Amino acid sequence: MVFRKASKVDIKQISSVYVDSWKTTYSGLVPDDYLDRLSYEKAEQKWIDFLNNENEPFIYVAINDEGKIIGFASGKRINDNNFDGELYSLYLLQECRGLGVGRQLVSAIAKNFKEKGISSMMVWVMKQNKSGLGFYERIGGKEYIHRTSTFGGTEVEDVAYGWKDISVLCIE
Repeated sequence: MVFRKASKVDIKQISSVYVDSWKTTYSGLVPDDYLDRLSYEKAEQKWIDFLNNENEPFIYVAINDEGKIIGFASGKRINDNNFDGELYSLYLLQECRGLGVGRQLVSAIAKNFKEKGISSMMVWVMKQNKSGLGFYERIGGKEYIHRTSTFGGTEVEDVAYGWKDISVLCIE
């Protein structure tokens, strides 16, 4: 397994992981018609826009032995009273979950933040996403705030988890 910083040539594969992961992770949590409308083309534009428009954005990818991207995580600098960085996304193909790939990707994001002088970070998680909540709790995230998001006309509650010192997330 290889973990590296993504470039624009990776966007097509990143978009595939994003859409496929949404369809497996959020089935039953958001309306089916919302998931059915997700497209690889729209996802490509989303991630191009992310890299072009966010505050110091970056993406790391996990690549399997066949050279296929099986997961990715993204981060950006934020202006928040409690945290300086945001783990903006973490998506893995379903068959790659539980293998330590997510943990390695979070570590890559934390290391990148540290290189930029960012020492704290937060992440938003859908409250109904029990596996996501469990993952962030297991790696030391502390719940600190809630918000509401809307997907396909359905409101969902989100929970933010944060780390005041991201050093604990950096693994070798």
